[in-house]
Amino acid sequence: MSDAPPPVALVAAAAPPRARSSTYPAEFAARVAAREKRPLGDLFGLTNFGVNLVRMPPGAVSALRHAHAKQDEFVYVLAGHPVLRTDAGDTPLAPGMCAGFRAGSGDAHQLVNPTAEDAVYLEVGDRTAGDVVAYPDDDLVAVFGDDGAWRYLHRDGTPY
Repeated sequence: MSDAPPPVALVAAAAPPRARSSTYPAEFAARVAAREKRPLGDLFGLTNFGVNLVRMPPGAVSALRHAHAKQDEFVYVLAGHPVLRTDAGDTPLAPGMCAGFRAGSGDAHQLVNPTAEDAVYLEVGDRTAGDVVAYPDDDLVAVFGDDGAWRYLHRDGTPY
């Protein structure tokens, strides 16, 4: 981040997209490569929580289906009709709808875009250190370190 002061306000859609589409190991990153995240919170120097403007083109997914142990997440749909996939099944979403994912619930979730139009939503999550993320559909576990970096492991604890 530069030494320039953060902006007072900006047009969210004009914010630069995240340089790297995912921090997942390569074999998983390809599955979410179509999504585009604009890290809005970072532009304002926010450190306690993140805010991303996310665009998913047709056929894209938001993330691997996952559940956080310590971090809450919230999404608010701005455009399109993504589907929220949770342990309970699929829930169609529409503009103006929102969903929240309480830390420690164990309910794995992801958004998918099965439509022919882009889906756009705001994604908000906290940055609690020591978070552990379970990915029930994949041989993957993520640990969020005190340094703010994600470390990816196989379920047996061996690193990627």
